[in-house]
Amino acid sequence: MRVLVTGSAGFIGFHLVKRLLDRGDEVVGIDNINDYYDVDLKYGRLLEHGISKNQIEYGKAQVSQTNGNYQFLKLDLTDSRQLAALFEVYDFDVVANLAAQAGVRYSLINPFAYVESNIKGFLNVLECCRFNAIKHLVYASSSSVYGLNKEMPFAENDQVDSPVSLYAASKKSNELMAHSYSHLFNLPTTGLRFFTVYGPWGRPDMALFRFTKAITEGKPIDVYNHGDMKRDFTFIDDIIEGVVRVIDNPEKRRGQDNDDKGLSCSNSVPYRIFNIGRGKSVSLMTFINEIEKNLGKIAVKRFLPLQDGDVADTWADITNLEQSLHYKPEVSVEEGVGRFIRWYNSFYGGVPILTKKSDTFANAH
Repeated sequence: MRVLVTGSAGFIGFHLVKRLLDRGDEVVGIDNINDYYDVDLKYGRLLEHGISKNQIEYGKAQVSQTNGNYQFLKLDLTDSRQLAALFEVYDFDVVANLAAQAGVRYSLINPFAYVESNIKGFLNVLECCRFNAIKHLVYASSSSVYGLNKEMPFAENDQVDSPVSLYAASKKSNELMAHSYSHLFNLPTTGLRFFTVYGPWGRPDMALFRFTKAITEGKPIDVYNHGDMKRDFTFIDDIIEGVVRVIDNPEKRRGQDNDDKGLSCSNSVPYRIFNIGRGKSVSLMTFINEIEKNLGKIAVKRFLPLQDGDVADTWADITNLEQSLHYKPEVSVEEGVGRFIRWYNSFYGGVPILTKKSDTFANAH
């Protein structure tokens, strides 16, 4: 297939590009390489795929130096003209939209960034898919859409009408927008509610990265809700396995029989939502203990109240994904944390990095 991956210099996008190339797909990646966090990490990911920083020009395709099946363009989803031109040049089969303004807590102080990227940018993607007969649009949603939902584990058919951050609201908006395009234009779409993704090449504003960095530097770590938090920590390899299985299995178009009861709003609409997580909830303190064990250092912990926009627990019900696509996560927290720490030490060699905005507005989602 020929696949467009938006956000290809990002954490999940980087790993998805690698997986698709490894199996022989043609991939075009785009990313605006914004400075929400350390851009050197983004350029490092690109370099792993043979894309050199000094050859990147906005809107100009660069062919990978290591794999001729990969091309990268620096491009912003809000640039509707350039995005439309991209779709006209390449005959994409599938679009994997992973580009977004990330971060729950940062949405409290810069909400307009989320409207521009997550709403306007996503609308541009939908329009391009509509007019170019894309066979399947797969897009990143988030576990944060569950908001104030108290039912555990979170299931796709739960009510998600109580977001606690604009980030969550923007992701729920994406799901609604996708449904309307599936209904109106027979566009197969699948939304993926990711649960606390972690692993090598991860984002510096995520809990594992922040804690590792602080402990390595001998600085205290902020532990919110006084440590009484649980997360469905999901290793990146398991996330990518779920994404690829979804990509390969689009929802059937209108007029075809649909046996996937409960996964779409209507059997006549080619629309689905899946949770992608490990399906197990782990306490934050257990997670921190694993980091300490792998680093051989005890963290200085600063216990704080629950932050605005945050939730105490997340836990994915992955029954639908398991039954429909035989998805089974395999990486334990013990193994996953160890693999991250080894990558971190290898990549940074103990040298502190800048995380810019995310040093102040980091999040654990």
